[in-house]
Formats: sequence, C-alpha cells, structure tokens
Amino acid sequence: MNVKSFKFFLAPMEDITSNAFRTLCFRYGADITFTELSRVESLSKNNKSTWSRIILKDNTPTIIQLLGAKESDFKRFLSAFKPSEGFEGFNLNLGCPSPHVVRLGQGCAMTRRIMKTKKVIEIFHNYGFKISVKLRLGLNKQDKQLKIYLNLIDAVDADFFVVHTRFGAQTYEEPADFSVYEDCVKTGKKIVANGDIKTREQVDYLKNMGIKGVMIGRAAVVNPAIFNQIRGLPVPDIETLKKEYAILAEKFNEPPKYKKNFLKHVSSLKQIHEP
Repeated sequence: MNVKSFKFFLAPMEDITSNAFRTLCFRYGADITFTELSRVESLSKNNKSTWSRIILKDNTPTIIQLLGAKESDFKRFLSAFKPSEGFEGFNLNLGCPSPHVVRLGQGCAMTRRIMKTKKVIEIFHNYGFKISVKLRLGLNKQDKQLKIYLNLIDAVDADFFVVHTRFGAQTYEEPADFSVYEDCVKTGKKIVANGDIKTREQVDYLKNMGIKGVMIGRAAVVNPAIFNQIRGLPVPDIETLKKEYAILAEKFNEPPKYKKNFLKHVSSLKQIHEP
C-alpha cells in the first residue's frame, strides 16, 4: 500500500477486529483496517483456526498482521498464501509486550533484532508482497532512551512504520509520548502514529509534523465512527452502530465472542488489547 496522502487506520485488536468490526469502521471513515494478530508459525503449519483469522470476507481494505521470527515459517506461509479481494498487504508485529512472546524473541523483543527484522522484511518483498512494521519503543525505558526504535526504522526497508509511542513495559495508564515522532519523521521513512489518538487537534498536530497517518484502536471500540468524527463528518448514534454491527456479524457468520466483546467494550476503554 502506498501511503501518499494522510490516512486513518484501524488498529489490530485481539478478539475485536473481526471482519464485521473492520467493515463497520471502514463505513465510517477508516481508510485501512488491520486483522487481529496471527502467529505465522501456526499459519505455516496450516492451523485451520489461525487461517480463519486472516480470511477476508468482503472488499474492506485490510492488512493482515503477523507475529513471528523464523524465516522458514514465513516462507512456508507465503508459498501457500493467495491474496483475496480487500487484501492490502501484511504487517509485522514488533509491538506485542506479552512476556511469553518476548521470551521467544518476538514482538517487542524484535525491536532489538534489526538484522533479523531486515531479513524477514526482505522475504515478503521477494514474494512480491507489501509489508509494514508496527513497533513500540522497545522493551523498556532503557531501550527508549537508547532510541533503538530509530535504528530499526532507519535500517529496515518496510513500506511504512506504525509507531506506538510506549515501550513494552508501559501500561495504557501511562500516556503515549508524541515527542518521539519528530525524530521518527526525520528518518525519511513513512510514519503512522499510534497510541492515545482520539481528537482532531491531535491529528492536525501530527499531520503538520509530517506524519503520514494515524492508527486508532481503543477509541474506535468505544466509537467505531470516530474516524469520520475526527474528519468533521456526521456520525450515527451508538445504537445505530450496534445494529449495523449485529447485521454484519450475522452476515459473516462470526463466532459469538466477537459480538460479546464489541458490546462489552463499546462504552468502555477497559481491557482492550492493542499490541
């Protein structure tokens, strides 16, 4: 995908960003949506449950987010993958802070593994696919202070970078640090901002800085029409959004957990996982 003009992205969120939710957000202003995170190791082993997470059931523009590190897993998966309507490329997750994921050298830990990340990105390009990177500022405060995320952005040839401006050890109670974006933009790479974005004033500030887009997650669960709201366009009431979501969930025959989680979080910011 070519990020030439400023775009709005729906973030990948576990057990939330199903096809129904992605389509609903696309209807109300999201330019590009993301699937839930899928483990490439499971995809490479043809795990049916994992493959079901990356099936696109309509033409909503969607990027498939993947978690992994083994080059052989990526190659096996990509040799079997066939893009469908709506597919806009892949995204490599370098942001998941889960201790189990970090112990495997994946997620946040990959921010330190620049050469490994470069090799993985090259695999996607060799197979002819677009690939972006979503990252945090490292594992901990020291990683942030050393600016290892800038080293990775500068060295890796991804199509664009989604930068969530917290490090892995931080909670969502701590504010995202917008001050890091200036250095990110100076790398000359295409940067998409992520973390605590919910107002038009924030978007205007980031746009003027040279940011190419914003990714919104938790605020979109509360209000799936937030993308149009920020644009200054009319938005429906929450009850209308709930009804539209229910129709889409039935149309796509989605597991009940997605509707349950949508209704649970639609008026609350609590316990939303956005790696």
